[in-house]
Amino acid sequence: MAEFVLVAGAWLGAWAWDAVAPELRAAGHGVHPVTLSGLAERRGVPAGQQTHVRDIVDEIERRDLRDVVLVGHSYSGIPAGQAAERIGDRLRRVVFLDSNVPHDGESFVSVWPPFGERVRAAITANDGFWPPLTAEDYAGQGLTDEQIQRIVADSTPHPGATLTEPATLARPLGELPATYVKCLLDGDEPTPDVAALLKSDRWRLVEMDTGHWPMFSQPSELARILLDAADA
Repeated sequence: MAEFVLVAGAWLGAWAWDAVAPELRAAGHGVHPVTLSGLAERRGVPAGQQTHVRDIVDEIERRDLRDVVLVGHSYSGIPAGQAAERIGDRLRRVVFLDSNVPHDGESFVSVWPPFGERVRAAITANDGFWPPLTAEDYAGQGLTDEQIQRIVADSTPHPGATLTEPATLARPLGELPATYVKCLLDGDEPTPDVAALLKSDRWRLVEMDTGHWPMFSQPSELARILLDAADA
């Protein structure tokens, strides 16, 4: 039995996994969706980048989880990648779900300067938070109108410090047992930094023919991929 620890990306909370978690549990595994500090029901809790790393590590250690399959979606690949390193032999595999990956000494906004500068400007203009996307931003991502409405309604502003503070890694990320899930409606190829990591014999690439939020658009297919990753 694996223990799945599920961490959704910016603006989202544990609720984002509502359609995926039951399928993993039905297969006999433990499932632990995490809401990071400052988001969803934890809105108002101060958070920086390392706060989010601790949120994940604390969840795993508090529950004394072993054989952990740690899933980080989108932004949350950055804290999940750091947490995967820190939990040592508790980790079975880390899954980066169409996500960013951490770079030692770099932040979410520093790795891709043009996009990062737009995010930084949005944080400055919104009292230290990255505002959620609008319904129009989700077009072309394989989502129904109802799915988009739910995401927009339940999203919360994302704490800006988590995006501007640097990641800290003690060893190369390519040494971790990892699966990278690329969602093809969000781009045909992994980013160059991910492509470099995929050269490691410990990393595997899986593609999904859907958009950037597969926990909503294709939850059953995503659950199947996560179950396969647990057995990799």
